[in-house]
Amino acid sequence: MAPTRVFEPVIDQHDTWLVANPVQGCPKGCAYCYLQDLGQTRAKPVVLATPEETVQQLLTHRYYHPDLVVALYTCTDALATPVTRAHLTALLDALGASAVRNPVCLITKCAIPDDIVACITRNRAAGLPIVVYLSYSGLGPDIEAGIDHDALRANFPRVHAADIPVIHYWRPFLPQNSTPEAIERVMDWVTAYATCTVAVGTKVKPTALEQITGLWPQLADPQLDPQAADSIWPRPAWEWLQHLPDRYADHRIFQTNSCALAYVLGRGDRAEVFNTPTCLTANRCPAAQRDRCHRTVSHRPPVSQEDVDRHLAKIGHPGLPYTLHPGTRTVVLGQALPLRDRHNLAQVLAVTVRSPEDPAERYWPGRLSGAQPLIIDPRP
Repeated sequence: MAPTRVFEPVIDQHDTWLVANPVQGCPKGCAYCYLQDLGQTRAKPVVLATPEETVQQLLTHRYYHPDLVVALYTCTDALATPVTRAHLTALLDALGASAVRNPVCLITKCAIPDDIVACITRNRAAGLPIVVYLSYSGLGPDIEAGIDHDALRANFPRVHAADIPVIHYWRPFLPQNSTPEAIERVMDWVTAYATCTVAVGTKVKPTALEQITGLWPQLADPQLDPQAADSIWPRPAWEWLQHLPDRYADHRIFQTNSCALAYVLGRGDRAEVFNTPTCLTANRCPAAQRDRCHRTVSHRPPVSQEDVDRHLAKIGHPGLPYTLHPGTRTVVLGQALPLRDRHNLAQVLAVTVRSPEDPAERYWPGRLSGAQPLIIDPRP
């Protein structure tokens, strides 16, 4: 039986960015998609807010802050249908004409036609920073049902030629796309066009274990706890990234999306990644960006109890008990909060948030809870 269709808030907060989801439901059928258990894959897109309503809701939302990145249409692929493409064009034009100057991200696996490229270009010229994420992982139509992979590959030179920043989104890693041959087919294509790559292992929601074990049966091993991991990697892919072939040495590869965005946008770290093991050993970051992060972090104003009190009240939790450790910019909450609220607190104040876990949470806390990657050896 198909899952009941569940709609997310139009304005929401994820671990890397604010999101605007005025259209929800994707006609594609990617087997790993986190929308699957919401009944939002192989589904007709539904318009929940007009472009003008979306801009108004964004600017008045309790989560809104001018420094945050905004990702558009994370509950659909905005390039998938004529309806979603028309909505995207109107929304970008509405954002470009508004006071919003947050960096805006558009993520797609579908062909980007010339009129959308022109729309992005004119709104970038108007001062709206727009970054395109092209989600290309070398998986086939058996897993990414409905995706035209030739059209997806053709996006890279087209968007690059228009001088629009391109981030290659390499996710998820499964055994099917983790051989050196599969990895290098992807990399040989994208490195000519993408500013950088974000390489992300498989992430497993609390509600999606059966879904992911259908793709990767080894994760059903009772000795493993894939839902407690930040991400899950086949060892061949993990090792390949640790020992990058020389021909890719100048291509920037990040395992943390926030760091890739900081690099592309010319910003310093706001996600408390700088100088962590992930920063020092996982991310392949240029020296100039590390210097930028060093300057940003060392000159950041200290966070105060008043800052935390004020923002907790703004997001609807006045008087919530917590302990602030100013030296490490860590806020330890005294009770569980929805993950979206914790993410927003962390991003707006540039702090680390620790909290009891909410047993009803549907999404993965990942590094927010200190989780680490899980590396899976291939079966003999």
